[in-house]
Formats: sequence, C-alpha cells, structure tokens
Amino acid sequence: MLNSKDGFFGKRDEKVRKDVGNVYGMASSSSSTSTSSTPAMTTTPTSSSSASSTAASDAAKARTDSTAARADEGKGNKLIVGPDIKLKGEINDCDTIIVEGRIEATTDSRVLQISESGSFTGTVGIDVAEIRGRFQGELTARQKLVIYATGSVSGKIRYGKIVIEEGGELNGDVSSLAAAKSDSKGDYWQEQEKAKAAGGKAASA
Repeated sequence: MLNSKDGFFGKRDEKVRKDVGNVYGMASSSSSTSTSSTPAMTTTPTSSSSASSTAASDAAKARTDSTAARADEGKGNKLIVGPDIKLKGEINDCDTIIVEGRIEATTDSRVLQISESGSFTGTVGIDVAEIRGRFQGELTARQKLVIYATGSVSGKIRYGKIVIEEGGELNGDVSSLAAAKSDSKGDYWQEQEKAKAAGGKAASA
C-alpha cells in the first residue's frame, strides 16, 4: 500500500512539475519573442520621421535664403557702366554705381564700385567706395573706403574708415573726416586771431 501510494503521488508530482515547466517555458518563449520584435517596431519609424523632418527644415532654409538674396539685389537704383563705355556729366538719383568703363562726373551716392578695368575721374561724395581700378579727383567716403590690391586712388581723399590691401595705392591730400573737421576748426580760430590782430593794428595806427 505504501509503495502504491508513493507511486501515485510520485506520478502526480511529476505531472505537476511538467505542467509548471510548460507554463514557464511558454512564458519565456513569449517574453523572448516580444523583446526581439519590439526594436523592429520602434526603430524604423523613428529614423524615417527624423530624416523627413531634417530634409523639410533644410528645404525651408534654402527657400528663405534665396528670397532674402533676391530682395537685397532689388534694393535701390543701380547704374552699371560697362567696359568700353565712356560717360561724362553729373550722376543723380543713383544708389549704386558700378564702373567697368570710364566715367568723368560729379555724383553723390551710396555705393561706388570701380572694377579692375574701370576708372573714375571727378568729384564724389559716397557712403562706401570699393576701388579695384583707378580713381582720380576728390573723394569723400563718409563711412568706408576700401582699396584693393589692384586699386589706385589719388587726389583729395577724405574717409570715415579706410582699408588698403597689400599692393593698393593711395596718393594726395589724404585724411580722415574726423581729422579734417579738427583741422578746419583750427583754421577757423587762426583766421579769427589774425582778424583780431589786424584790427588792433589798425586801431593803434
């Protein structure tokens, strides 16, 4: 009886162990399958979405830069004197003057650009002058005068700021606007002193 009972409970314990093992085996297999499939479901859409977002951002930036460039090109009135063209006279109502030929004129404008083949002779009041060719005359650059390596400037020159590349030439009566104003004030007071002295001599005589 004891042996038969032990055999009965032994078989029952073995069955229980098998059932428990099957349950744990199924759980382990299910967990493994879920773990391996999860990255495949999450990684692919995230990468695609990020690439799409970056491409859209780059395209939008390119369109914005292009629009801004076209807007800058369209600002103000522009005069271009091409190669082999000669122009004489007075230039009015022009924001930018680009010289590739020859000009003999008087003007007051915003920007003067003289190319390597260009030359300008005359009197100019300008905000910014960029000289790659030749200028001769009276030039007042209220903000900045830039003389490049191929540029040559001579005459009465006044400037707010000046930049000269190696090889650029500058000759004549040259001074900054600040120094010119200071000198003009000094000349004024010298003239006043001379006038007073002349008046005193006349009174004593």
